[in-house]
Amino acid sequence: MLKALHYGTILAAICFVVPVQAADLLPECAGPIEIANTRVMRVEQNGILVLSDGRAVILEGIGLPLAGDKNAPDFANQALAALREMTVGKPMVFTALAPKEDRYDRIRAQGFARQWIQIALLEQGLARVAISRDRGECAQELYQAESYARAKRLGLWASDFAAPRFLEVSKDPAAIYQEVDGWVTNVGQVAGSVFIDFGNDGQRIYSAIIALQDRNAFRGYDLDGLQTKHIRVRGNMQYYRGRPEILLSMPSQIEVLN
Repeated sequence: MLKALHYGTILAAICFVVPVQAADLLPECAGPIEIANTRVMRVEQNGILVLSDGRAVILEGIGLPLAGDKNAPDFANQALAALREMTVGKPMVFTALAPKEDRYDRIRAQGFARQWIQIALLEQGLARVAISRDRGECAQELYQAESYARAKRLGLWASDFAAPRFLEVSKDPAAIYQEVDGWVTNVGQVAGSVFIDFGNDGQRIYSAIIALQDRNAFRGYDLDGLQTKHIRVRGNMQYYRGRPEILLSMPSQIEVLN
């Protein structure tokens, strides 16, 4: 049975202790403390946290519903309201791993107040896991929190539009980032690239691709063991000769469901 990841009991005191002690309380996967004992002054419409010293923080590993999505304006508003409630004016700690900043010099961090902010949003169904190509920390914890909300049909997961789907019903070229479920029918190689083919009733629907230059990231990962497994993959989509392909660059993009 899925259980929510309750970190409140160990995080409640984080912002009231010295950083060395706080580091011992934080989940190991989150990395070292980057900013200690700070406060969030406001949350922008895109979910960026603006600190009292003017620095901006982006919550790593999750994606909030977008207000511009015609299917999800209510979820976007709910997510922002929850994020503001958990962060604005609250003492907070942020951790970060390299690379620590995005192209806009915003700090890419895991956020902690009396809750682990990413986990809290995921457990309420107000965010989705979005693991970056170059930062895969806490993927297991984030996926578990999202799975809890899925199982309970909370937030986004109460709506059919957010459910993972086969790509034959989502061929919008503008929808670059995709999340899909499927049963693996074949794992093979062509010119050094790995192809993980997904099927439905014996018919191949799409492929997940690991390019030759990304193979090292999967060293030690049992790709052949994915045969016949039901998995969920997330990543950028491209069309090659009219066929949709999901691009994989790290193992955390693959979630084995059973």
